[in-house]
Amino acid sequence: MTAEVNNEVFVPQFEWIFHSGAVFDGHRLVPGASAVAVSGGIVSAVGTDAELRALAGPSTRTVDLAGRLITPGFTDAHVHAAYAGVERLGCDLAELSGAQACLDRIAEHAGQPAGPENPAGWVTGGGWYKGDFPGGYPDRHTLDAVAPHRPVYLINRDHHSAWVNTRALELAGIDASTPDPADGRIERDSNGFPSGTLHEGAMDLVARVLPPVTDQVLAAGIRHAQEHLFSVGVTGWQEAILGSYGGYPDASAAYRSLAADGALKGRAAGALWVPRDTTVESVPALVESFLERREANAAAGFRTTSAKIMVDGVPENYTAAMLDPYLRPCACAGDAPADERGLLYLSPEVLTAVSIALDGAGFDLHLHVIGDRAVRTGLDAVAAARAANPGSAGRHHMAHLQVIHPQDIGRFAELDVTVNAQALWACNDDQMTELTVPLLGGERSGWQYPFAGLEAAGARLAMGSDWPVSSPDPWQAIHVAVNRAHPDYPDAPPLVPDQALALTSALAAYTSGSAWLNRAPGGTLVPGAPADLAVHSANPFDLDPAGLSSLQSDIVLVGGEPVFIRSTADSGDALLQRTAP
Repeated sequence: MTAEVNNEVFVPQFEWIFHSGAVFDGHRLVPGASAVAVSGGIVSAVGTDAELRALAGPSTRTVDLAGRLITPGFTDAHVHAAYAGVERLGCDLAELSGAQACLDRIAEHAGQPAGPENPAGWVTGGGWYKGDFPGGYPDRHTLDAVAPHRPVYLINRDHHSAWVNTRALELAGIDASTPDPADGRIERDSNGFPSGTLHEGAMDLVARVLPPVTDQVLAAGIRHAQEHLFSVGVTGWQEAILGSYGGYPDASAAYRSLAADGALKGRAAGALWVPRDTTVESVPALVESFLERREANAAAGFRTTSAKIMVDGVPENYTAAMLDPYLRPCACAGDAPADERGLLYLSPEVLTAVSIALDGAGFDLHLHVIGDRAVRTGLDAVAAARAANPGSAGRHHMAHLQVIHPQDIGRFAELDVTVNAQALWACNDDQMTELTVPLLGGERSGWQYPFAGLEAAGARLAMGSDWPVSSPDPWQAIHVAVNRAHPDYPDAPPLVPDQALALTSALAAYTSGSAWLNRAPGGTLVPGAPADLAVHSANPFDLDPAGLSSLQSDIVLVGGEPVFIRSTADSGDALLQRTAP
């Protein structure tokens, strides 16, 4: 910790010293370490209080951790920050509980005057929860009662369905004669008329007539989302869809402008969206466009390292691809098969072709997979890409991974496919017990979110939130990963409890695991690493696991600069002080 120049010994004076706590370095709780020093935007040293405080100077800022934990900043490996920010600035239903609370919020927005950029007076936003409505999906008449004259388009929390009212259907020209698109489905009433919920590609039937979401709106949303992510200790993330989806345009231009202006402070990367109408013949042009977009984004300081492919949907609307049929026939009108097994949005042939081409072009594959057939099909595509491109360094990953056939567990390590887990979902909440398990049955329900089995088989682990689908707070997801139960459902039994992760594994996945996946600096607290770090409100290794969800991030730094300080007497500004001269 000293330097010698011209035979004189100089002792560095650190800018920051965090002392008297516990240190998790991204992989483990460091034995004997109680302090971290920061200078020049990097981690300078990790050691004991005595070792580091002896090197404090008159300008050193010291933080008394008082037994708390300091970790690398969290990296969210799968988030929709642009969508989340825009929706939080619009009709935001994400933090509400119950149908009536949603309707009250919608009525409030419907009562606001229309603006020049929205002459039809559209009410847009999202975040409604399927578990709040009978059968999982509300109808247009419920919306009509609170917004009879204003068109309404509200995306649900998982972003696989939209709720619309009668006026919205009229403006979009949708009626009983409108066919379901190939990649989606329209919920219908007994007369075949759209009932008000649109799934997957059917969302676009209304989204195409919405007022445009401008780059300025997206940029405002990203800035808003960034501040919220910092407040929960997230210092880096992967924007999981950069392309036209669900009424949103590509947010790349907004990210480029923020990066160029220095307003993008977090370590953000992005995944370019592979459209669901991709064909084998269109793959070369797609890859060429991706290469051009990657270069343009990189020139502005925004990395687009991945390609996002949505292999299937979600089980609650029968679009997750299953090896065996759902236990309940699809209730939709038309010619739904009695042995419904869900959707593969790209045929195996197309998925394999695009995976090989994108891997060969240096993109990491980011695959949305929910059902066991989607998992197997995705693994087959990665295997083909690895075989076609020997020596490929692709950091391919699969997000969500709800149902995995036991025969496929070992393939993740064999193919070096990272598990990109959204651990908050691995619990028995209303949606799981009332909507999901009845469709899957007992055996397949026991295959859900097998994190411990994947880890034991040697798979890499990363974590993300899928915000605004669910909370971006990593401590909520870590709580469920460790307990397999949600703090809001204390009386519910754990979901497949033998698949719980140790706290060390969950923390490592959300820090070093996700940063590695994102090809981002940081994710560790070791000398020389970027000083992206978070001080938390307690040491979770001292807590009962049932209390993990109570933790908060109190101080957050990116590159050695504070981006969030919780302003309470015992955890925010009062922790910051300068040493005496």
